[in-house]
Amino acid sequence: MLEYVTAGESHGPALHAIVSGYPAGVRVDRAFLDGRLLRRQGGYGRSKRQQMETDRARFLSGVRRGVTTGNPITIRITNRASNLAKLPSVTRPRPGHADLAGVLKFGHDGDARDVLERASARETAVRTAVGGLGALLLREFGIDVFGHVVRVGKVSFRGGALDEDVRDASPFFSLDPERDPQAREAVDEAGTDGDTLGGVVEVVAQGVWPGLGSNNQSDRRLDGRLAAALMAIPAIKGVEIGAGFSVARLRGSKAHDVIRHAKSGGLVRPTNRAGGLEGGMTNGQPLVVRAAMKPLSTLRRPLESVDLKTGARSDAHFERSDVTAVPAASVVAEAVVAFELARALCVKAGGDSLADLRAGGDAYLGRIASWWTP
Repeated sequence: MLEYVTAGESHGPALHAIVSGYPAGVRVDRAFLDGRLLRRQGGYGRSKRQQMETDRARFLSGVRRGVTTGNPITIRITNRASNLAKLPSVTRPRPGHADLAGVLKFGHDGDARDVLERASARETAVRTAVGGLGALLLREFGIDVFGHVVRVGKVSFRGGALDEDVRDASPFFSLDPERDPQAREAVDEAGTDGDTLGGVVEVVAQGVWPGLGSNNQSDRRLDGRLAAALMAIPAIKGVEIGAGFSVARLRGSKAHDVIRHAKSGGLVRPTNRAGGLEGGMTNGQPLVVRAAMKPLSTLRRPLESVDLKTGARSDAHFERSDVTAVPAASVVAEAVVAFELARALCVKAGGDSLADLRAGGDAYLGRIASWWTP
């Protein structure tokens, strides 16, 4: 079973992840991983914290001479801003953040510092590295995962070809450079007002085999696992797959994707309202998922709160924050989707090495070749 855990605080010495179940024999492209970490730090509207850090994934175990060994993989990302012991207590919880709930849960005697350090989105740096490993495995099988931004605040970006050069040249990681100036203006206006903006990100995976995931148990349904992984990204408040919430307005005859014979053989769908998932399993079409990110809860013009030490009405605590982190969220979303797809692929193909996975995958794809080809 491919899985991982992370550890570390926002201002602690480092972030760590331990990945278990990753197959042996996969070459680790460090430039590929570090490029994703760099992209997560980018995007318009980010705070000065991103200028302080230079995120690089360092492997402490599970990789030898640039190739995975099948042993648990330990990843370390060093924090340059590592002054946790000197940081002040936080007694004025921020509405929308984990501060108050965490203080009550863990009994921190009115100090939310230990809560916010772990709840911080800084932890997603190491999740991005873990997802990069998933993406490297998927690349071995011709599966590509692409994340981009489709909305910032009230500005929607039109879709286009999934072009990395276009996306990466955009300050918002969008595919619609004509609307980037509108989004920049919206972010600048919110920043001037001491406010924040949310948005929507989309992840598309192409080349995905049919049959990843399962209908047999709720925890094996791939749609459920994807939704859980995306909702676990800080500030994500909604997830939809394919046409998502819009199909609730349609009749069934308009909501589903008809199945036809292709002239070249096999089966095809003229539409993809299901977003590549049916019954908890991929169906061979592109996987399409979206996640809605709320405006960040740390505001330079704080909302009303209460001081947990004195009980007095007070403005909420201000911790260094972005005006928007939607571009970064698209990178993290891409990472967690890649990991869940890699996990499902390992379950389907089986084996402890890349060679075993290839053999299992070839056997499966050979069996269904008359119905589906990548």
